[in-house]
Amino acid sequence: MTPLLVLGDSHGEVFRRPLFGARFPDHAWETVIVPGATASGLENPNDSKTQAYPTFKRALGATAARRVIVSLGEVDTGFVIWYRARKYQEPVFAMLDRAVEAYVRFLGEIAADFDVLCISTPLPTIPDGTTWGEVANLRKEVQASQLARTALTLEFNRRVRLRSAGLGVCYLSLDAVSLGLDGLVKPELLNARQSDHHYEPDRYAALIADRLPPFLARPERT
Repeated sequence: MTPLLVLGDSHGEVFRRPLFGARFPDHAWETVIVPGATASGLENPNDSKTQAYPTFKRALGATAARRVIVSLGEVDTGFVIWYRARKYQEPVFAMLDRAVEAYVRFLGEIAADFDVLCISTPLPTIPDGTTWGEVANLRKEVQASQLARTALTLEFNRRVRLRSAGLGVCYLSLDAVSLGLDGLVKPELLNARQSDHHYEPDRYAALIADRLPPFLARPERT
Protein backbone atom coordinates (compact mmCIF):
# COMPACT_ATOMS: atom_id res chain seq x y z
CA MET A 1 0.00 0.00 0.00
CA THR A 2 1.14 3.54 -0.73
CA PRO A 3 1.51 5.62 2.46
CA LEU A 4 -0.01 9.09 2.51
CA LEU A 5 0.53 11.53 5.39
CA VAL A 6 -2.14 13.99 6.56
CA LEU A 7 -1.19 16.92 8.83
CA GLY A 8 -3.94 19.06 10.28
CA ASP A 9 -5.94 20.60 13.08
CA SER A 10 -9.09 18.92 14.38
CA HIS A 11 -10.83 19.37 11.01
CA GLY A 12 -8.30 16.90 9.62
CA GLU A 13 -10.04 14.17 11.63
CA VAL A 14 -12.27 13.81 8.58
CA PHE A 15 -9.49 11.77 6.92
CA ARG A 16 -10.11 9.03 9.48
CA ARG A 17 -13.60 8.43 8.07
CA PRO A 18 -14.10 4.95 6.58
CA LEU A 19 -14.86 6.53 3.21
CA PHE A 20 -11.19 7.18 2.49
CA GLY A 21 -10.15 3.59 3.10
CA ALA A 22 -13.05 2.39 0.96
CA ARG A 23 -12.45 4.80 -1.91
CA PHE A 24 -8.65 4.53 -1.89
CA PRO A 25 -7.84 0.99 -0.72
CA ASP A 26 -4.33 1.13 -2.19
CA HIS A 27 -3.33 3.92 0.22
CA ALA A 28 -2.37 3.72 3.89
CA TRP A 29 -3.55 6.88 5.63
CA GLU A 30 -1.19 8.27 8.28
CA THR A 31 -3.14 11.01 10.04
CA VAL A 32 -1.38 13.36 12.47
CA ILE A 33 -3.87 15.71 14.10
CA VAL A 34 -3.09 18.54 16.54
CA PRO A 35 -6.34 20.02 17.89
CA GLY A 36 -6.16 23.81 17.99
CA ALA A 37 -3.16 23.96 15.65
CA THR A 38 -2.87 27.27 13.81
CA ALA A 39 -1.04 28.61 10.80
CA SER A 40 -0.09 31.60 12.97
CA GLY A 41 1.59 29.29 15.49
CA LEU A 42 3.94 28.00 12.81
CA GLU A 43 5.56 31.45 12.76
CA ASN A 44 7.10 31.08 16.22
CA PRO A 45 6.79 27.45 17.34
CA ASN A 46 8.55 28.12 20.64
CA ASP A 47 5.56 30.23 21.72
CA SER A 48 2.94 27.81 20.40
CA LYS A 49 0.74 26.18 23.03
CA THR A 50 -0.10 23.24 20.79
CA GLN A 51 3.49 22.58 19.64
CA ALA A 52 2.05 21.69 16.24
CA TYR A 53 5.18 22.60 14.28
CA PRO A 54 7.55 20.17 16.06
CA THR A 55 4.84 17.51 16.04
CA PHE A 56 4.40 17.86 12.28
CA LYS A 57 8.15 17.96 11.68
CA ARG A 58 8.62 14.73 13.61
CA ALA A 59 5.89 13.09 11.55
CA LEU A 60 7.52 14.27 8.33
CA GLY A 61 10.85 12.89 9.44
CA ALA A 62 9.42 9.50 10.35
CA THR A 63 7.04 8.85 7.44
CA ALA A 64 7.70 6.72 4.39
CA ALA A 65 5.06 8.69 2.49
CA ARG A 66 6.06 10.88 -0.43
CA ARG A 67 2.74 12.73 -0.55
CA VAL A 68 1.44 15.00 2.22
CA ILE A 69 -2.00 16.58 2.67
CA VAL A 70 -2.16 19.68 4.88
CA SER A 71 -5.28 21.21 6.42
CA LEU A 72 -4.94 24.22 8.73
CA GLY A 73 -6.31 27.75 9.16
CA GLU A 74 -9.80 27.51 10.70
CA VAL A 75 -8.62 28.53 14.16
CA ASP A 76 -6.78 31.48 12.59
CA THR A 77 -9.64 32.90 10.54
CA GLY A 78 -12.26 32.11 13.16
CA PHE A 79 -10.39 33.39 16.19
CA VAL A 80 -6.63 34.03 16.31
CA ILE A 81 -6.42 36.74 13.63
CA TRP A 82 -9.30 38.69 15.20
CA TYR A 83 -7.99 38.22 18.73
CA ARG A 84 -4.46 39.35 17.86
CA ALA A 85 -5.73 42.38 15.94
CA ARG A 86 -7.66 43.48 19.01
CA LYS A 87 -4.91 42.64 21.49
CA TYR A 88 -2.10 44.37 19.62
CA GLN A 89 -4.23 47.16 18.14
CA GLU A 90 -3.24 46.13 14.63
CA PRO A 91 -5.36 45.94 11.46
CA VAL A 92 -7.03 42.59 10.90
CA PHE A 93 -5.39 42.32 7.49
CA ALA A 94 -1.94 42.77 9.06
CA MET A 95 -2.61 39.71 11.19
CA LEU A 96 -3.97 37.94 8.13
CA ASP A 97 -0.70 38.66 6.29
CA ARG A 98 1.30 37.10 9.12
CA ALA A 99 -0.83 33.98 9.23
CA VAL A 100 -0.61 33.50 5.46
CA GLU A 101 3.16 34.03 5.45
CA ALA A 102 3.66 31.47 8.23
CA TYR A 103 1.46 28.93 6.47
CA VAL A 104 3.07 29.42 3.08
CA ARG A 105 6.54 29.13 4.60
CA PHE A 106 5.55 25.82 6.19
CA LEU A 107 4.08 24.51 2.94
CA GLY A 108 7.29 25.47 1.17
CA GLU A 109 9.37 23.56 3.70
CA ILE A 110 7.33 20.42 3.10
CA ALA A 111 7.31 20.87 -0.68
CA ALA A 112 11.09 20.73 -0.75
CA ASP A 113 10.88 16.99 -0.03
CA PHE A 114 7.29 15.90 -0.66
CA ASP A 115 4.38 16.30 -3.04
CA VAL A 116 1.96 18.51 -1.13
CA LEU A 117 -1.77 19.07 -1.35
CA CYS A 118 -3.20 21.94 0.70
CA ILE A 119 -6.92 21.75 1.50
CA SER A 120 -8.78 25.06 1.77
CA THR A 121 -9.73 26.16 5.27
CA PRO A 122 -13.34 25.28 6.19
CA LEU A 123 -15.76 28.19 6.35
CA PRO A 124 -17.04 29.38 9.76
CA THR A 125 -20.03 27.51 11.14
CA ILE A 126 -20.51 29.29 14.49
CA PRO A 127 -23.48 31.70 14.20
CA ASP A 128 -23.45 35.23 15.58
CA GLY A 129 -24.03 35.51 19.31
CA THR A 130 -23.44 31.83 20.04
CA THR A 131 -22.27 31.17 23.60
CA TRP A 132 -22.97 27.44 23.92
CA GLY A 133 -20.43 24.81 22.99
CA GLU A 134 -16.79 24.60 24.07
CA VAL A 135 -15.30 26.24 20.96
CA ALA A 136 -17.89 29.01 20.80
CA ASN A 137 -17.29 29.74 24.48
CA LEU A 138 -13.51 29.91 23.97
CA ARG A 139 -13.96 32.33 21.07
CA LYS A 140 -16.57 34.60 22.68
CA GLU A 141 -14.09 37.50 22.81
CA VAL A 142 -14.25 37.75 19.02
CA GLN A 143 -17.10 40.06 18.05
CA ALA A 144 -16.77 39.68 14.27
CA SER A 145 -19.93 38.47 12.56
CA GLN A 146 -20.11 35.12 10.84
CA LEU A 147 -20.31 36.98 7.53
CA ALA A 148 -17.10 38.88 8.33
CA ARG A 149 -15.35 35.70 9.49
CA THR A 150 -16.44 33.97 6.30
CA ALA A 151 -15.11 36.82 4.15
CA LEU A 152 -11.78 36.64 5.97
CA THR A 153 -11.61 32.87 5.48
CA LEU A 154 -12.26 33.24 1.76
CA GLU A 155 -9.50 35.84 1.51
CA PHE A 156 -7.11 33.64 3.51
CA ASN A 157 -7.84 30.75 1.16
CA ARG A 158 -7.43 32.94 -1.91
CA ARG A 159 -4.02 34.15 -0.79
CA VAL A 160 -2.75 30.70 0.18
CA ARG A 161 -4.01 29.27 -3.13
CA LEU A 162 -2.18 31.92 -5.16
CA ARG A 163 1.04 31.49 -3.20
CA SER A 164 0.84 27.69 -3.39
CA ALA A 165 1.15 27.74 -7.16
CA GLY A 166 4.57 29.35 -6.91
CA LEU A 167 5.73 26.65 -4.49
CA GLY A 168 4.63 23.75 -6.65
CA VAL A 169 2.00 22.91 -4.02
CA CYS A 170 -1.32 21.54 -5.24
CA TYR A 171 -4.33 23.33 -3.80
CA LEU A 172 -7.83 21.96 -3.36
CA SER A 173 -10.36 24.74 -2.95
CA LEU A 174 -13.75 23.77 -1.57
CA ASP A 175 -14.97 27.35 -1.24
CA ALA A 176 -17.26 27.33 -4.26
CA VAL A 177 -19.04 24.14 -3.16
CA SER A 178 -19.21 25.19 0.50
CA LEU A 179 -20.52 28.75 0.19
CA GLY A 180 -24.26 29.42 0.14
CA LEU A 181 -26.08 32.20 -1.67
CA ASP A 182 -26.32 34.15 1.60
CA GLY A 183 -22.53 34.40 1.85
CA LEU A 184 -22.33 31.82 4.63
CA VAL A 185 -21.52 28.12 4.71
CA LYS A 186 -24.20 25.92 3.16
CA PRO A 187 -26.64 24.54 5.77
CA GLU A 188 -26.09 20.96 4.60
CA LEU A 189 -22.47 21.17 5.76
CA LEU A 190 -23.41 22.06 9.32
CA ASN A 191 -22.88 19.41 11.96
CA ALA A 192 -25.99 17.75 13.36
CA ARG A 193 -24.70 18.63 16.83
CA GLN A 194 -25.16 22.38 17.10
CA SER A 195 -22.29 22.69 19.57
CA ASP A 196 -19.85 21.06 17.10
CA HIS A 197 -18.16 23.62 14.83
CA HIS A 198 -16.80 21.00 12.42
CA TYR A 199 -18.46 20.23 9.11
CA GLU A 200 -20.82 17.26 8.93
CA PRO A 201 -18.10 14.60 8.63
CA ASP A 202 -19.54 12.34 5.95
CA ARG A 203 -20.43 15.22 3.64
CA TYR A 204 -17.04 16.83 4.20
CA ALA A 205 -15.28 13.53 3.55
CA ALA A 206 -17.20 13.10 0.29
CA LEU A 207 -16.33 16.62 -0.87
CA ILE A 208 -12.63 15.90 -0.43
CA ALA A 209 -12.62 12.30 -1.64
CA ASP A 210 -14.39 13.21 -4.89
CA ARG A 211 -11.58 15.64 -5.70
CA LEU A 212 -8.52 13.67 -4.57
CA PRO A 213 -7.91 11.40 -7.60
CA PRO A 214 -5.99 13.99 -9.71
CA PHE A 215 -3.50 14.50 -6.87
CA LEU A 216 -3.13 10.80 -6.15
CA ALA A 217 -2.71 10.01 -9.85
CA ARG A 218 0.37 12.24 -10.16
CA PRO A 219 3.68 10.42 -10.57
CA GLU A 220 5.19 9.95 -7.14
CA ARG A 221 8.41 11.81 -6.34
CA THR A 222 11.53 9.72 -5.98
